[in-house]
Amino acid sequence: MDRFTYWNPTKLIFGKGEVSALSDELKHYGKNVLLVYGGGSIKRNGLYDQVVSILKESGAAITELAGVEPNPRLTTVRKGVELCKENNIDFILAVGGGSVIDATKAIAAGAKYDGDAWDIVTRKHVPMEAIPFGTVLTLAATGSEMNSGSVITNWETNEKYGWGSPAVFPKFSILDPVNTFTVPKNHTIYGMVDMMSHVFEQYFHHTENTPYQDRMCEGLLRTVIETAPKLINDLENYDLRETILFTGTIALNGMLSMGARGDWASHNIEHAVSAVYDIPHAGGLAILFPNWMKHVIQENPGRFKQLAVRVFDVDPAGKTDEEVGLEGIDKLSAFWTSLGAPRRLADYDINDEKIDLIADRAMARGEFGQFKKLNKEDVLAILNASL
Repeated sequence: MDRFTYWNPTKLIFGKGEVSALSDELKHYGKNVLLVYGGGSIKRNGLYDQVVSILKESGAAITELAGVEPNPRLTTVRKGVELCKENNIDFILAVGGGSVIDATKAIAAGAKYDGDAWDIVTRKHVPMEAIPFGTVLTLAATGSEMNSGSVITNWETNEKYGWGSPAVFPKFSILDPVNTFTVPKNHTIYGMVDMMSHVFEQYFHHTENTPYQDRMCEGLLRTVIETAPKLINDLENYDLRETILFTGTIALNGMLSMGARGDWASHNIEHAVSAVYDIPHAGGLAILFPNWMKHVIQENPGRFKQLAVRVFDVDPAGKTDEEVGLEGIDKLSAFWTSLGAPRRLADYDINDEKIDLIADRAMARGEFGQFKKLNKEDVLAILNASL
């Protein structure tokens, strides 16, 4: 395996009723709090009232930023930065899913910068500090609650980029499975596709001697595969929600990538697709990932065989490594489709009209991918196979 340093300072608070821990956590920070949330589901399920009550009991002066989008917009980040500067915000609380947390990270870093927050996203400015923030998670998906990454969309220019900084690890994240009970079926499905995709991105590498990392990834994938069909038919089952909530966090908190550098090409292509068409991120991944796999399988057929046999129970007898790997890819695609995830870009009414623009957006930072370096021709081939 490769040399590595693992550091994750986020305090994870997990379990039923743990929102009450917010009171103790707030004691470590200032009283001017920016409360960031999304479209209002936390008001419908009562979490908003619970959080606001705790904030008021702690003596906090609350400023609110509502309406964070599913693909969080630069315009919303700029609004949050302005609110922080106007109100001398010294702590931010993100209550929501990954998009709310991603926006909060950009706001927290942007509020400590004199320039435009887009400079941070495009890596023209490297943030060395940020307003401290915590999270109360409501959706199992991105893992943003325990990492330092963020993805922001500039809708005016149809650009969407990931960025990260050690300065934007959450100080704490509170995860109560009960707060995911009201997540609708389609978003529950998207969340599970997303966390599986995060594992795949870390699984596909060329580093030798990673047996334990491989088994961690494979075990997580099998757990989701076993749990997902039950959960989508029993959305308020505490044990199932608990399993998936924890799985989503572990999928992208750095544990699985210790000692090996993953690929992340499929995410880059999807960011380009949703920058142009504003589709759900995980919906795009469900479509693109199997086609990326088929495009790159010859880079290491043995790795795809390992995945197919260990995770999807493909019988390798009498087959080449590539044949076994391709059967595994088909089983993955069929599994996602069986849950209700999209299979083709056409499912979102996307045709080849803007395929070249999407490819150009994907290539904005040059060739990308660690498992196989992709150029524009590769990207176009994957996109066309996904139509």
